[in-house]
Amino acid sequence: MDSTDTSRFEASRNRLASLAYRLLGCAADAEDAVQEAFLHWQAADRQLIKVPEAWLTKVVTNVCLDRLRSAQARRERTVGAWLPDPLLDGDPMLGPADTVEQRDSVSLAVLTLMERLSPLERAVYVLREAFSYSHAEIAEILDITESTSQQHLHRARRRITAARRRSGGEVAPASARRIVEEFLAAASSGRTERLVALLTDDAIAISDGAGLTEKLLRYDTAQRIAAVARAGFTPTPAKRRFAGGTPAIHHALVNGAPAILFVLGDQVIGAVTFDITGGKIATVRGIAAPTRLARLTETWRQHEPDTPLITQW
Repeated sequence: MDSTDTSRFEASRNRLASLAYRLLGCAADAEDAVQEAFLHWQAADRQLIKVPEAWLTKVVTNVCLDRLRSAQARRERTVGAWLPDPLLDGDPMLGPADTVEQRDSVSLAVLTLMERLSPLERAVYVLREAFSYSHAEIAEILDITESTSQQHLHRARRRITAARRRSGGEVAPASARRIVEEFLAAASSGRTERLVALLTDDAIAISDGAGLTEKLLRYDTAQRIAAVARAGFTPTPAKRRFAGGTPAIHHALVNGAPAILFVLGDQVIGAVTFDITGGKIATVRGIAAPTRLARLTETWRQHEPDTPLITQW
């Protein structure tokens, strides 16, 4: 394979990675899928490929579908035991973000809800909403009919609408930062009543338990969430020993949503993200499993962070 063929693939790498991430929700799996597509590209008779972009899109999509259908994926991605990898805003793996639909399709809320879709419904939704492929093009990519593609999209949109209602749509950056700062101040000071006031009546909190539990931890009352947040955000010597030191706490945008990052040196050791609706917090997600934070840490190291909200937690 000559340099022209390699360059042609590399020009598509970020787009393919953002497609694979939306389909799989896991950065490492997305990178593996793109690398597998590169091996297919190397082995192919490229003179017969009339539209490389379309060919590569089909290969990556089908590699991802094979992964989603595998027995291992079904075990690992059971509802209630899986969260998508968080990505720092600016990461090229997040892909196109020009429209509301494109931004929604990479939010943690939608990526989580897409686990309830069939692999084909997920693929149709991503190809249509995030990459604006026509139903004729999607039919070609997935080897289905146009009417089947339309049916899959209709079902997927109906389910995804629930996530959009809950997340409340986009929030002005200044407002989002203010809410995050208020949450952090209330949680770290132990002001439970102020935490409850920041949450919607039907707020939920989800945590991966730093990867130490097989199932996600879930809390579904404002009072319980406030109590858990107060306990979790109050620093103690034991927590610092577990973290390996005294992290700084930064505000950031993760998958388009406001977030708090715990950073020790140049390593992100924890991320707490927020879905905001009506000026209040509807969903809190705590992610601390190192495997889920690997890509975010890599991007953070190339990022010029703002002044920490808390220099030493």
